[in-house]
Amino acid sequence: MSQATATAVTPADSIHPHGVFSLSEARRIVGEFFTPNPWIFWPDFLISWTVGIGCFQIVDFPELVTANESWHWPVRIVAFVISSLLIYRCSLFIHELVHIRAGEFTAFRFVWNLLCGIPFLIPTFVYYTHLDHHRRKHYGTKEDGEYIPLARLPAWQILFYLSQIFVIPIVAVFRFGVLTPLTWVSPKLRKWVHRHASSMIMDPTYIRPLPTEKTLRVIRFQEVLVFLFIWMVAVRMVWAGGLLFEEPLPPTFLLHAYLTGVFVLLINALRTLGAHRWTHLGDSEMTFVEQMLDSVNYPKHPLTGGLWAPIGLRFHALHHIFPTMPYHALAEAHRRLIRDLPADSPYRRCQAESLSEVLGTLWRRAREHDKTASQRKFELGA
Repeated sequence: MSQATATAVTPADSIHPHGVFSLSEARRIVGEFFTPNPWIFWPDFLISWTVGIGCFQIVDFPELVTANESWHWPVRIVAFVISSLLIYRCSLFIHELVHIRAGEFTAFRFVWNLLCGIPFLIPTFVYYTHLDHHRRKHYGTKEDGEYIPLARLPAWQILFYLSQIFVIPIVAVFRFGVLTPLTWVSPKLRKWVHRHASSMIMDPTYIRPLPTEKTLRVIRFQEVLVFLFIWMVAVRMVWAGGLLFEEPLPPTFLLHAYLTGVFVLLINALRTLGAHRWTHLGDSEMTFVEQMLDSVNYPKHPLTGGLWAPIGLRFHALHHIFPTMPYHALAEAHRRLIRDLPADSPYRRCQAESLSEVLGTLWRRAREHDKTASQRKFELGA
């Protein structure tokens, strides 16, 4: 499909024609930006990981920075924020990996899983379902686990979504540390865990399709590694010995790890709420342009935007147009599209001034839904 009649979500949530978007024209403008550059991927990831893990250590051992105890808490706080933001950045490379074709970046995949996927309890298999979010027939439907029509639901649904950040770290430990070995002896539990507890998604009612035998082998291998890591940490909390582990982990380690997980999940949840308009009820297939206009770009404030939406995710509408475009090319590709597309191109309507603006609009729409629903109940009762 090269052309589509554009539609947009108005404040009243109605759809109106507006301009024409040519996918072939857009691809012609940005055709040089589709090759991931390993000379950007590797330094970005490894430097971010090294500094992030170094700062994570400083939170538990501030004396590494200063012997003055009066400075220990300020050092801890600064190190916690830096480490959490960099761990967040490293984690989001999983989004790039799922969009890079299988068989490419194999060394990077292995190293990322070793340094991030396994210790952060997010091995790459939990994100395979993300590709359904980009399939035209699945986007915004029950087959899309990353979409909830929050703008059309009561406002408490937004708060419920955000509240999950407090339980997800605990659930992840239980899923990999307890359920994983049980699935080795129970085929029935194996299927349930895969369908209901093996995906990074928004919708808790999402049911993941069963894997192929080839994919299942990858899943089981990654599960074993995460399981071993969790129990290695558990042992390290109470035991030390040998040349590698001279003393147990500090008693505050688990609290520190939990708070880091909550911090990362909170930023990611807010970013996710700002990534789309969340207006589609899932009762019909959205056109290509409707999907584009349901997504949001944040071209302004690259420094702060790069903190809460790193790895190119502040250009989410552009990502939905060209999901295989690597993160390091999105900013320049967006600039080219804005420069070269027609003045009435619907792509220009995907831009937002700030995350707070989009979150405020989402909250107001949900509150309007509450008022409308209350009014209807009142009228029916009368």
